[in-house]
Amino acid sequence: MSERISGILTPNITPVDSSGRIDEDTLCGYVDWLIDHGVDGLYPNGSTGEFVRFTATERRRIAEIVITQAAGRVPVLVGAAEANARETIEACEAYGAMGARAVAIVSPFYYRLSSEGVYAYFREIANHVSIDVTVYNIPMFASPIDVATVIRLASDCPRIVGIKDSTGDLPSMMRMISAIRPMRSDFSFLTGWDVALVPMLLAGCDGGTNATSGVVPELTRAIHRNVQAGNIDVAMQLQYQLLPLFDIMLGLGEFPEGFRAGARSRGWDLGPGRVSITSVQREAIDEDQRKIDVMVQDAVGICADQTTTTEKIQKIVGQVLKQLES
Repeated sequence: MSERISGILTPNITPVDSSGRIDEDTLCGYVDWLIDHGVDGLYPNGSTGEFVRFTATERRRIAEIVITQAAGRVPVLVGAAEANARETIEACEAYGAMGARAVAIVSPFYYRLSSEGVYAYFREIANHVSIDVTVYNIPMFASPIDVATVIRLASDCPRIVGIKDSTGDLPSMMRMISAIRPMRSDFSFLTGWDVALVPMLLAGCDGGTNATSGVVPELTRAIHRNVQAGNIDVAMQLQYQLLPLFDIMLGLGEFPEGFRAGARSRGWDLGPGRVSITSVQREAIDEDQRKIDVMVQDAVGICADQTTTTEKIQKIVGQVLKQLES
């Protein structure tokens, strides 16, 4: 039985150059930076990576670069959604051959399916792939995956090993955890809704796939680790630090332009993305860039202070233990 997928996995932005092509060198550098700053995993070809704005061939290349550059340092969860089950199965097998830990698949988009249709779709995929599958519930963009369907899939499909849920619906998450965990200890629960990270972790989630971790990986990591350690007051203080930053980045321009602005605050110019914006939007982005710069630096500073304090405490404990031993 595989170990549950856990921690903070980054749905990384896909860097592009001025011509709109994948900027492979920048992507490699960005992967190294994210790992060096403490992310627990990477998630290429997610919504933040604008997977629908790239071709199937480009998506394969993006995944290949990230998996190769990660080189086993952290697990890679690859977005594998294509236009239909057959092509999605082919993508899953390709990513498995590359060395992905698992794949994440949204339910069918554009055509709204019933719960029975969603179940049939994921069951068909799960029965024909050799890589672990996580289902991705994001009803603002795709057919919703209700609680009963997730429970049914977890019961019927051993290859489905988790869910990434981006609704922020805490009661639904709790219902899934209470029903599935007793029968599937290997099943992972990940939240994609950054502003509810602490409550979701307290409810039993294993971690998150959070867009803000591509901007302030120190902050999302600190939230996760403090909840694990039982430092709930600290975790909530950090959560409230994360909330306004997430809100301004989510609402800026056309998604994920605000997160590209956040990356610029950390010194990463990841290019313009693949969505057109007007001059009015560009002016708003330039104006809010300064606000994001300040908020990002504040968040990084708080994490640095906390790390310093933790290191001091650990050093003191170590000195006391040495004295007791002597």
